[in-house]
Amino acid sequence: MKGGKLIIFSAPSGSGKTTIVRHLLEQPELNLAFSISATSRPRRGKEKHGEHYYFMRLSEFKKHIKADDFLEWEEVYRDNFYGTLKSEVERLWAEGKNVIFDIDVAGGLRIKKKFPERTLAVFVKPPSVDELKIRLKKRSTESEDKINMRIAKASVELATAPQFDKIIKNYDLEVALDEAHKLVAEFIGAEAKA
Repeated sequence: MKGGKLIIFSAPSGSGKTTIVRHLLEQPELNLAFSISATSRPRRGKEKHGEHYYFMRLSEFKKHIKADDFLEWEEVYRDNFYGTLKSEVERLWAEGKNVIFDIDVAGGLRIKKKFPERTLAVFVKPPSVDELKIRLKKRSTESEDKINMRIAKASVELATAPQFDKIIKNYDLEVALDEAHKLVAEFIGAEAKA
């Protein structure tokens, strides 16, 4: 695989990584394109195939695993697989883009291990686990059981933060957005905003 740089944002659910990634995608000087992950989980709300995720049946996802079509994949929750298709990254690199990921911790670290020189791995740290729970409840997209499952997973994910290149503490969103922009601009060699 040849191409541009890889920028990974990982964090527990509710930390603000998706908000940060969306903000960075709106900055033309960064020349970023979003890597759409594949998943076997059902769609939520207004999610669209090919925009938010590539939604697949579990059997289809497992066929892609056997065919070695993934750069990384993970069974994040039971029968809920997520992964990055090699073809997705190759497509974006062919467009001359740097690829940005909003991805789980394990997947992010796998990509970093495969492409250490061309990857910036950023961990977004929430103010607290209590704040995470509040944010997840405000979303109103999941059951109390799912939220509790995500909170339990968060403490494990938080322990991996030191394995990332950089940690952004998302206590104040504007500060976190600015810090993320500077990190990415420096990594890819773009001019940072004044």
